[in-house]
Parts: sequence; C-alpha cells; structure tokens
Amino acid sequence: MSGKRNKIDVQEFSLSLMENILDLHRDLRERTYSHGPYQAFRINDPKPRQIHKSLVRDRLLHHAVYQKLYPFFDKTFITDSYSCRLEKGTHRAMNRFRKFAWKESRNHTRTVWVLKCDIRKFFENINHSILINIFKKYIPYTDIIWLLQNIIQSFSVVEDRGLPLGNLTSQLFVNIYMNEFDQWMKHHMKTKYYVRYADDFVVMSHNKEWLEELLPKIGEFLDDQLKLQLHSDKISVSTLASGVDFLGWVHFPNHRVLRTATKRRMIKKLSKSSSDERLNSYLGLLSHGNAQKLKLRIKKKA
Repeated sequence: MSGKRNKIDVQEFSLSLMENILDLHRDLRERTYSHGPYQAFRINDPKPRQIHKSLVRDRLLHHAVYQKLYPFFDKTFITDSYSCRLEKGTHRAMNRFRKFAWKESRNHTRTVWVLKCDIRKFFENINHSILINIFKKYIPYTDIIWLLQNIIQSFSVVEDRGLPLGNLTSQLFVNIYMNEFDQWMKHHMKTKYYVRYADDFVVMSHNKEWLEELLPKIGEFLDDQLKLQLHSDKISVSTLASGVDFLGWVHFPNHRVLRTATKRRMIKKLSKSSSDERLNSYLGLLSHGNAQKLKLRIKKKA
C-alpha cells in the first residue's frame, strides 16, 4: 500500500493492523471471506471513467494475489502484449511498432498497411464465467479458484460481466483474458507483426487484402470465445505513410508526432498548473517522438 499511508481508510486499518491481518487470514483459511463493497467515483483523464475503489482489507488481498499470480501468468503472455507488465509499457510498445514497420516495409522500400482495432467497453464486458474457466485451465487448486471467483464476482456491470477499473487484480485479469486472443492471433492466424496494449491492437502487413480478410475473423473469435466486440468507429486499415494513430502518437515511416487531442490536453493542463513535476513529465513524454517545437512552446509557457 505504498504511497497510500496518508489516506484516512488506510490509517484506520493500520490502527489495528495485526488484528485486521489475522482476521483476514482466518476468513481465507476457513473460506468465510467475502469481498466488501466498492466506492464509485469519476475521473476525467483523458475521458470520463468510472472508478470503483474497494476497501483497504480487500485491496491488501488484491496485492497479495497479484504478487503470487503475476510471475506465473506473465510467462504465458506473448512478447508483444505491453499493458500493465514489468519492463513493458507504452514507449516499448511504440518502439516495437516502429521496429515491425521497418521490417515489414523492408526498410521503408514497400508500402505497409496497418489494421488498427479497439475493443468496445473493454473492462465492462469481461465475462466472469469465461475468465474463471481460463483460470481453471492453469490452476488445479480449488481454494485458489474459490478466492479468484470471490474477487471476480464481487463486481458486475450486468450479471456475470464486468471488472472494476480500480482493482490492481483487474489489470492482470484482463491480460490473462486477452492472452487467449493473443495466442490465437500469433499461433493460429500467424500474425507476425501484431502489437497489443490493453484494448488497442495493431497488425501490420504489406498485403492489404490479407488484413481485410483477417478483420471479420478477429471479430468472430472475440465474439464467440470472449464475448467481446470491436468498436466499429475505431477500426481502420491504412498505410503507415498516411499516419497511424496508436497510443497517443501518430506514426509515420520515419517519425511520429503527438496526437492533436493529446497536445491540446497537455497545453490546457499546463495553462492551469505548470509545476516542475508536471512540466518534466510532459517533457519526458515528448522525448519519445518528434516534438521539438512543442517542447519549446511548453517551456515558454512554464
């Protein structure tokens, strides 16, 4: 619970820390543990999102579950899944995108087409039963499955569906869920140049027709196997030369520029507060692309 010690709920839990931990241990041992309620609140970064925060007791358990499960499941993930993984992240995903573009274009000597997709209401549509059955394929212990089921079913948007954005475990659970898709894409569909970050993914090829034939197969697999749907307004098949919007940047063969909406949001936030911490954060972000003019502009505003 690093960085949370000043929160009132954490301080209250800490007043009887050992007693609370022993109570939690007893409930888990005797299988009387039941996940508590959630507190809902909204954030706008960059778009409105509903966050659900669990009780300190449950968050402590989430951290313990994450620490045990992550090392095991991370080994099962493909290399080119980049969200919420150690030594991964958006910058490595973008660098992988650039490397794949270079390879498939043969050092930019032939046209590369990029299929870009986004899954509609990702966290809201994670199916509980499917997720639990995925866990059962890997974990033979009924006590662990019982606990995971308790956590998964502690929240739902509608019956048997949805994970809360506020849980640490949710970040791992969606990667385990989408690993089914990643494995199918890499090993069944033989997509050599595929990169996924959370619910955004791209596939590259010099063959536009192959990508267009792949798209309905992707939609069918997601619907049949994972009960997920592609966001129809966020599907595109375009050339790299025309610019591909991926992870906040628009990518071209030899450079990338910050997405216009991201640029506007950055300037707006700096106009309200240009603290050294915020400024350095943005300058760090801009160092990953071609943004010299924008760097100078925000430095002047500071």
